[in-house]
Parts: sequence; C-alpha cells; structure tokens
Amino acid sequence: MKGSISSIETMSSVDGPGIRCVVFMTGCRKRCLYCHNPEMFQKGELNYTVDELVNKLLRYKNYFGKKGGITFSGGEPLLQTDFLIPVLKKLKKENIQIAFDTAGDYVGNVEELLKYTDLVILDIKDTREKEYEYLTKVKIEKVEEFIKILNKSQVKVSLRQVIIPNFNDNLDYLKSLKQYIKKINNVVDITFLPYHRLGREKYLKLGIPYPMEDTLDMDKEKCDKLYQEFLKL
Repeated sequence: MKGSISSIETMSSVDGPGIRCVVFMTGCRKRCLYCHNPEMFQKGELNYTVDELVNKLLRYKNYFGKKGGITFSGGEPLLQTDFLIPVLKKLKKENIQIAFDTAGDYVGNVEELLKYTDLVILDIKDTREKEYEYLTKVKIEKVEEFIKILNKSQVKVSLRQVIIPNFNDNLDYLKSLKQYIKKINNVVDITFLPYHRLGREKYLKLGIPYPMEDTLDMDKEKCDKLYQEFLKL
C-alpha cells in the first residue's frame, strides 16, 4: 500500500502544539476560493509505502519533546485514510502525538483512524449552507457527518476560522459561529485567521484564475477585534 505525499516539513511550530513534523498529503475534493495550496487539488503519485513514511518520520522523534509530534495536512489527509491507519498504528507504538489538519472531508474508516489521533484541527469554512457551498463548491453535509463521528471519539478539537472581508467579518456571523461550535465536543480552542492572498502566485503559475482577485487581505487588527467580540458572546 502506498500514499501520495507532496512534501514533509520539519520543525514547524504553527501546525499544532510544540515542535511538529507536517506531512502534506495530496488530493482534495473541495475547491475553496481562498485555498493557498492549489497544487494539491489533484491526488499525485503514490510515492511512499507505510514503512518508508514511518521510518522517515521517526528520524525527527527526538525533536518533538513532550508536546510536539506529527501533523497530517494537505490537501485533505482524510481522503487517504486506508493508507494512514497502518502508519498511525506504527507511530503510536512509538508514543508519538498525532494531529490532523482537516476540513472534515473523508473516505474509508475514519472511526478507526481517530482511535490513533490525539488532536483534530478542524477548519470551519462556514456555518451557513449556501455560503459553505459557495466557498468550497461542495455541500456542507459531509463535514456534518464528520462532526458526528468526531463527537463519538475522545479526540480533542482545535477550530480554525478564516475571516474574509465583506463576507463573514460581522457580528451576525460570529453569533452563527458561536451556536455552530456548540455541536462539537471536546473543543479546546478556536483561532481566527485573517484571509490573505499569499496563494495567488501559485494559481497564476498553474494557469488557474485566482478566484478572489477582487478581495483584499483581511485587516489583522479588525480580525483580532472580531475575535474579542466573539469571546464576549
């Protein structure tokens, strides 16, 4: 069995707690308007066996300390569940902390995968059905299914919300978000991320029109203020 991996980043401090090794898996069924990794839309070459990936990741074990570990990102890592389950089983035998950075799309036995997962970093695209479909080009039902499965596990959940100018940067959306996350168990925190155009050059190099050409970067100060307003709700 082989998996498709775009790259492996070492010594990351922004993809979960502590120092982490981040595995970027290729393939994603969403087409989020603000995605900054369009090169990973399509699933790429099957380039790692289970043992090859595990052996490479174990090289960095000494850097993880008590809080760090490995984060699987993408693309959408949960589209390669069958490949990842045996990888996780081997990593957990080495007492390595496992996290997934996901938008909640999945195939295969995700219930089994969550047994070997310590943290899910869940990207909340939008809480509203029409707006969710507009942003991602898929319906919201799949992530709703994932949340139900996630709630049956004991996995901790860290939420992320991208704030987009003139789209969800308002009090009404914050209220909707506050209600939405009540349906998610074991939430440890939520982070507001200001929308940025850093992925634009990738689209141009790939010959793909940038979907948010007319949208400016989100003002970080305003984003921080919205987060404080959210905490007060």
